[in-house]
Amino acid sequence: MTELVLKVGRQARDWTGISWPTNGSRLLLLLALTAIAAISPELREIVFKAISDAYLQVAVFVATTLALVYTFEKSFGLDLAKTMAIRPNLQAPIAAFLGALPGCGGAIIVVTNYSRGHVSFGGVVAVLIATMGDAAFLLIAREPKTGLMLMALGFIMGTLSGWVIDYIHKPDFLRPKNNDVNPVTALPGANRPGLNGSTPDTPWEGIIKYLASRTWILLAAPAALIGLGIAMQLNTDALFGSISYMEPTHWLGVLGGVLCLLMWAWSSHENAHHNIPLEKIGRSTIAVRVIKDTNFVTSWVVVGFLVFELAVHINGSGIDQWFKVWAPFVPLVAILVGFIPGCGPQIITTTLYLAGTIPLSAQLGNAISNDGDALFPALAIAPRAAIIATLYSAIPALIVAYSFYFMFE
Repeated sequence: MTELVLKVGRQARDWTGISWPTNGSRLLLLLALTAIAAISPELREIVFKAISDAYLQVAVFVATTLALVYTFEKSFGLDLAKTMAIRPNLQAPIAAFLGALPGCGGAIIVVTNYSRGHVSFGGVVAVLIATMGDAAFLLIAREPKTGLMLMALGFIMGTLSGWVIDYIHKPDFLRPKNNDVNPVTALPGANRPGLNGSTPDTPWEGIIKYLASRTWILLAAPAALIGLGIAMQLNTDALFGSISYMEPTHWLGVLGGVLCLLMWAWSSHENAHHNIPLEKIGRSTIAVRVIKDTNFVTSWVVVGFLVFELAVHINGSGIDQWFKVWAPFVPLVAILVGFIPGCGPQIITTTLYLAGTIPLSAQLGNAISNDGDALFPALAIAPRAAIIATLYSAIPALIVAYSFYFMFE
């Protein structure tokens, strides 16, 4: 669907002869969000909630994971992408390990490197199976033994599945042929002379980008702590004392999310800094990479969250109603819920498990089948690969969930 929309858009542009800016589709997205928010106060609240949740529940964790991985690569002189490229047998376990980390940052790294030709399709399947998304934070906080068990199970099933898929399919199976389509977009400092040879910003552009990036970094640190509190279902507004009645957590999320969207919409498609030799990467370049990748993910997660919230708003019922079925079908419903992009439905599923509403077999199936928020950028980068990889994840999910159900429940 994403490829179809882009193709139609390019054909319309060519037919009209209109000169369309490289970031025109991004500006249209911002315009669409603004238009939806302007229709009614109720829809405006839904748009703001989607932006806030995307920032506090996804973006801050993605940024943290990316910063840790990029810093690790720099400190130890290790390029994970090159390591996976030259050692095919290690792709599945490395991808599964990154996916098993709480949050979706590790999965996004793998999916991005798949589009660049560094990771096989089996690596994508491995990381999506191992990924539990932000629901892992909640489960670890409430039932740490269960949470760690699911992380280990995800790593094992992801690794085994990745090896099997690489045996069945070629490494470049369903890889986009247009490798110029890259999720990483240029932001502050990416087009300095000598870094990638591109034209430098004008003085005003440089100042604005510098201030935007500094503000982004200053917001990210406290927002990450608040996001962790939200994942553990704590009352984070209480941390703000006398102004807690103003819902400061929500508005911090809106501010951070809007900043991510604006920086993403303003940026160009340049990404040459990803080709810089590892020994030449400095702290500023790491920050640039983290900001770019996080902004891209945030934009797609906002769209996904908004679509989900609008669907719930129109339909009038939530995920919890889906589980009111005959007991043997509950694990199957949990697995199907895992196909829904985003961490929201998966957090609801985990909450229902913690409340005793659904059995552990359903939680196991959902943990393996769900891809968290990593599915949003995956659909943008390689839609066909993302869909097929998600469907593949149903196989180990069904095996594990129903094996546990018939043996222990």
